[in-house]
Amino acid sequence: MANGHKWQFTSRFRRQAFGWRSDPPIQRIKEALSEIRQVARKEPVLAADGAVSLLEKLSPALEGVDSSSGALGSAVNKAIGTLVPIIAKADVGTERRQRWLERLWDALQDDNIPYIEALGDYWGELCATPELASAWADEFFPVVERIWGSQTPGHGYFKGTSACLASLFYAGRHEQLLSLLERAPFQWWHNRRWGVMALAAQGKKAEAIRYAEASRGLNDPGWQIAQACEEILLASGLADEAYRRYAIEANLGATNIATFRAIVKKYPGQQPKQILRDLVASTPGEEGKWFAAAKDAGLFDTAIDLANTSPTDPRTLTRAARDFADKQPEFAMAAGFGALRWMALGYGYELTGMDVLGAYDALMQAAAQAGRDERDITTQIVQLIVGASPHSDFVRTVLAQRLGIR
Repeated sequence: MANGHKWQFTSRFRRQAFGWRSDPPIQRIKEALSEIRQVARKEPVLAADGAVSLLEKLSPALEGVDSSSGALGSAVNKAIGTLVPIIAKADVGTERRQRWLERLWDALQDDNIPYIEALGDYWGELCATPELASAWADEFFPVVERIWGSQTPGHGYFKGTSACLASLFYAGRHEQLLSLLERAPFQWWHNRRWGVMALAAQGKKAEAIRYAEASRGLNDPGWQIAQACEEILLASGLADEAYRRYAIEANLGATNIATFRAIVKKYPGQQPKQILRDLVASTPGEEGKWFAAAKDAGLFDTAIDLANTSPTDPRTLTRAARDFADKQPEFAMAAGFGALRWMALGYGYELTGMDVLGAYDALMQAAAQAGRDERDITTQIVQLIVGASPHSDFVRTVLAQRLGIR
């Protein structure tokens, strides 16, 4: 190693160093990244050399690991995203960077599982200069041109395709990149996104959006296409158009509340209440699923309207009733009633008696804070749950003693 430095991670990433379980290699990857980041604070060039070494060793070391859960693949992709900037930012001469790139290209060619194929997407960034990127593009271009040529039978595969497209882009050879993409045997967003970036870099924003939209297909990730178009419009100062055309599709999160928060953060010029209305309109028949987003925005009346319109998770309503019993007792009461109502109608996943009692207790606590008569609340609960549906017997049985009914 450079300067006689001995990396701790190298002995841990021997070929087939791990068994089938994915937890140990994931932990080792985290440790290696921590080691490299720590060195990068004082010796960035040494850290970059270590990053190249780790990328070389990853795929051979992981050959025997069960990666079916996706956790290992995610860990490797995260590692690539961490290591690439360290390599790209290192202040070294062309000769040394060229040696790094040759080592990484060899690692890509030997990546049989594959684990580090995403490295090709970063090739232009790894080259660090347009001149070096152009030199690598010259190496890759004839191969991609040949396998995409009409005279080639079937669909050839080349591990350097992504690296070629990335190199052409970072070298500023945008027209050549677009021309090459026209020869592709099929439209695939993973490749065509470089065309969108090339058009945008040339200032052809409208054409870039049309190119992206033309990339939509049965198996293409629509949300990624929407993100690319949204980014172009936002960068052009066209926030209203970006919001109208792409905000919802481009910002879909793991949960509805995550989607709402992402759009609110990205579009400060839009009122949260209007954003919520648009999101609700995008999922007709599922209004109740936006209850948490409305609550999070402090739109309490809207939240209750949504919860009363379509099925809403009873546990979510119960949490709201419990959390707001003191601060917003009227809202909390309505949420508690909603929780019991949807339970009585048979909604909710594997509900237990504790869930029913939790909703009841939260409702009664909110009613006490609001100064409501306990007998009136009890009467309303009985009217709400008795005979609501065949499932209401369960709720009635759990609450029978507290409600004074049989």
